[in-house]
Amino acid sequence: MNKNNYLKSPDLLPIKENERNIGTFGFAVIWVGMAIVLAAFAIGGGGIQHLSLGMVILATVIGSVAIGIFMSIIGDIGIEHGLSFPVYMRAPFGTIGTHIPSVVRGITASCWFGINTYFGASAINAILNLLFDFDNWLVCFLLFAVLQLVNTSLGIKSIERFADLAAPIIILIACWMYVTLADQATEQGKNIWSWVESPTTGGAAFTAFMVVVMANMGFWATLAADMPSLSRFFKAPKNERNWLKRNKTQLVGNLIIMPVFNTFMIVIGAVSYIAVSNADPIVALQGAASGFILGILLLMIVLAQWSTNTSANVIPAATIFSNVGGPKVPFWVGVVIAGIIGTLAQPWSLFDILNTVLLIIGGILTSIVGILFADYYLLRKRRVNVHELYELNGQYKYMSGFNMAGMIAWVIGGIVANLLPAYSSIVGFAVGAILYYVLAKYWWFKRYKQEEIENPSDEQYLGITVGRDWVIEVESDIEVSQKEVNESIT
Repeated sequence: MNKNNYLKSPDLLPIKENERNIGTFGFAVIWVGMAIVLAAFAIGGGGIQHLSLGMVILATVIGSVAIGIFMSIIGDIGIEHGLSFPVYMRAPFGTIGTHIPSVVRGITASCWFGINTYFGASAINAILNLLFDFDNWLVCFLLFAVLQLVNTSLGIKSIERFADLAAPIIILIACWMYVTLADQATEQGKNIWSWVESPTTGGAAFTAFMVVVMANMGFWATLAADMPSLSRFFKAPKNERNWLKRNKTQLVGNLIIMPVFNTFMIVIGAVSYIAVSNADPIVALQGAASGFILGILLLMIVLAQWSTNTSANVIPAATIFSNVGGPKVPFWVGVVIAGIIGTLAQPWSLFDILNTVLLIIGGILTSIVGILFADYYLLRKRRVNVHELYELNGQYKYMSGFNMAGMIAWVIGGIVANLLPAYSSIVGFAVGAILYYVLAKYWWFKRYKQEEIENPSDEQYLGITVGRDWVIEVESDIEVSQKEVNESIT
């Protein structure tokens, strides 16, 4: 491996067509596991305080479909070129600039890993307490974290197999939870479809509605930005120019499976709040079941968090940290780093402020999504000079490794989005996309010419659409040393 070029880390090279092994059904199963995550319940619990259940559902569907569209649009980068998120980010941010927004995304994913691990550990602790009178959630947290990190280190196929096992069980437990909690609310004389803790009307009701929409978008904004890191493993037909057909795998998952199951989770959180005044279903379950049944239900919660964390959080974070660290930080080391950050974030203290955090995250990350959209579709028109993405002194070095159009658009997009928190995700995307397009087209790319824009060619700069697998030549240390000797002689 050429240590002098950290951009060519083996874990970050393009994925070839014959190495992509996740199909439509496989991704759908993975989505079932990712969507059923306890942190989603907080959105339902917050929404039902000011909106009826029907309005919470409508807001969730709108937010889920909107962010699903963002995911699919950006996911084409992985489908078309086999590139991960941090590698493509070298185009709109520069070979060094990419690290700043990428690390923000990686830390966010790591914190999500910590939150989900905490929920799973709480369930494990409850199971052990039920069976053996053991009560130490911190030990459970550490053991559960290690198990998930080992599973992720084994690779994407190991994760898909685990999802195949967990998905049907998770669906059953989710249905049981809904029925049980709804019955519990009914016994208290509460109609789940009309109950609202603090009803709002007029402008306040619309704001509450949009907060639920934006919270759902913010909840999945991390994956919307980072979808290429996952989609590059999806099966896709070669020489297929129809965008919809080429992206079938991710479209089914992002626009059908995710909205359905994400909405179901939000509903469970809302009904849980109605029944026991707490959106945390672990609390609700402990009051609704006991003995063997409670143990099985808690075990399903563990599986749900495990399945979500590996695909949606640890893989993206590890890929990013590997990109930043280069060859000295292989994928498995990135996995460990993600685990350490997720633990140090003290996730047990984040749940109560989750909705507020989601609005902030949504604005920051969807501004990145907007920049990616403008760069990939509007400016390059899906053509990418992929070989240059792996060159230290190539086309994407720009000014000392920074694309200032991307950096400026991201900072301003994130700030403006958080000035309007009830609309943060939409504002972040729009401001990021528009500002980047203008700055790049009329300023930055005038100074730093982009070959695929100046001389557009499908055959030269498209990937799977024209049947191409991108192959990046990686020089060995011996070859690099010999080249340095030859250069010194000449």
